[in-house]
Formats: sequence, C-alpha cells, structure tokens
Amino acid sequence: MKQKSLALAILFAVVSTPFCYSEKGFSIEETSSGLTVNYDGELVTKYVIDQANKPYLYPFIGPTGKPMTRAYPMEKVEGEQFDHPHHRSIWFGHQDVEGFDTWVESLTWSERDLEADRKKALFDKLGRTVHREFTQLNANEKRAIIKTRNDYVNSKGKKLMSDERTMVIRRSNSQVILDFDISFIAEYGDVKIGDIKDAGLSVRIPSVMALKERKGGHIVNSEGIRDGDTWSKRAAWVDYHGPLAGEHVGIAILNHPSSFRHPTPWHVRDYGLFTANAFGFNSLDESREDKSFTLTDGTRFLLKHRIIFHKGNTEQAKIAQAFERYAKQ
Repeated sequence: MKQKSLALAILFAVVSTPFCYSEKGFSIEETSSGLTVNYDGELVTKYVIDQANKPYLYPFIGPTGKPMTRAYPMEKVEGEQFDHPHHRSIWFGHQDVEGFDTWVESLTWSERDLEADRKKALFDKLGRTVHREFTQLNANEKRAIIKTRNDYVNSKGKKLMSDERTMVIRRSNSQVILDFDISFIAEYGDVKIGDIKDAGLSVRIPSVMALKERKGGHIVNSEGIRDGDTWSKRAAWVDYHGPLAGEHVGIAILNHPSSFRHPTPWHVRDYGLFTANAFGFNSLDESREDKSFTLTDGTRFLLKHRIIFHKGNTEQAKIAQAFERYAKQ
C-alpha cells in the first residue's frame, strides 16, 4: 500500500511540474509571470501574462544571440525610442472589440496632459486580454510548443470573446522561427469587431533598425514594394531588416494563405511598428470598404503567421522561398 502511495505521489509530481525540460535543445519553465523559454540553457524569450492588459513575448533573442525587439517600456535602454508604451515587443491587440480597446493600455494615457473628461472616456474604453490557462507546454531538442487560452474583457470585466493560441519556436544557425497562430472564438455570444488601424499581430523592432533612423533599415514586401510605400498594402509577407549591434539582421512576418483575409494589409511604420493587420481595410485606405463584422455566437476565425528572425537582408535570408515552403504546410 505504501509503495502504491509513493508511486502515485511521484506520478503527481511529474504531471504537475511547471518545468518542461529537454536535456538538449529547448526547455520551458513556468514562472509567476508566465513562462521562460531557453535553448541549451540560454534565454530565447519570456511569455509575460501579468504586466500589461495583454500577454506579450519579451525579450526575443535572435540567431546572433542579441535581443531583436525594442526593450521599452519593459526596460529603458539608452539610444532607443521611448514612444508608444503599449508597443510591447511581440503582442496581439485590437482597438475595437465590441467597442473596447486591448491595443493601448493605461500607461498610454496616464501621463498625458488631457482634460479629465477626455481621459476618463479613454480609460472607460480600455479592455484586457486575460490569460486563462496554458493548455500545452512541450519542449524537446527541435522545438518548444506553447498553447494558451485567453479571454477578452471590457473595462468592467465582462467577457466579450476568447482565443486559443499556439506558439511554436524553432531555430537554426541563421534563423529563429516563431509560428504564432490565434483562433478567435465567439464563446460568450455575438461580438462586433471593428475595421481599425491599430490592430493585429505586432512586433516592435529595435529602434536602430527603423527606416526613419536612416542607418540602413529597409522594408520589403512580397509584391516588391519597398520602405514607406509598404504601409497599408496587402501582401503575403513583409521583411523589415537593418543594422543591429554591428550586424545586419531582419524580421520577416509571413501571412499563411489559410489565415483570415489573406493577404493581409500591413500597418508597418518607418519608426518601427510592424503589424499584420487583417482588420484594417477602410481605416488604412479610404478607397477600400469598411470591413467591420460581427462574429456570431459559437463561430471562430484563425490568424496564422510565421515570424522569422534572420541574419542578413531579405534576399540573403531567402524570405520568398521561405514563404513558398510555409504556404504548402
């Protein structure tokens, strides 16, 4: 009987451990603030669930061993831009889910010199994306898998819709790849989703890489459009590359053909915001029709993207070929 009890205790400890370990390659550790992902014992990223009104990944270490997203507002690093404190490294946000905003956060407005009534109106529209649970954590030599469930709530805590996220991280000598799939579910009834400029899956790139810094940063999309002209255009992929700590690196976001409204419009800015925005049609280009819609009770839709952190420029990283392989999956 004692042996059986001991066996059950050991089994419970193994099943309930917050640490997913592989002797070589990736490991995942659950922390009080979310998760830490390592590769061969070195940090790759952290998934943070309790520091803002939405979960985010920060930092994200690229193939050269250096962080490849802006540190602000999580940290203040000399030489970086200190604008838009809601641009948290890698995140999803939307400014109009049933009228509520998970793109900005209280930090955005708290220090602004605004009239009291105006500030209150903005705070009253702030929503949250609330982490519900991790449904799968798995790590081995080749990849780390993170699956989560989240709820979108209004300023009073009412649940508006939910999502299920799957994040898969892999790496090679020249690239670190993040597959980021989000399935949105009308779990709590019908929900209206607006056509809005500030929405989508986003990366805030390091300041030094930004086009406006004029230090060698460039933007290229799948249609051959470059730099500032890529803003608002629809494309299968966009690559933002430039200098970083003495090397030339880039971040490409690929929009899978099965993703909602592929090819997506891009809210990609010269100062470093990089967003695949499947919700921004008329709001990004007045010549297009308004694409606001109602997700009816019990239905869902999928955003499916691959983010490639790579060495070199677009051609050197073979981003067009990488998209062709991704599109066949």
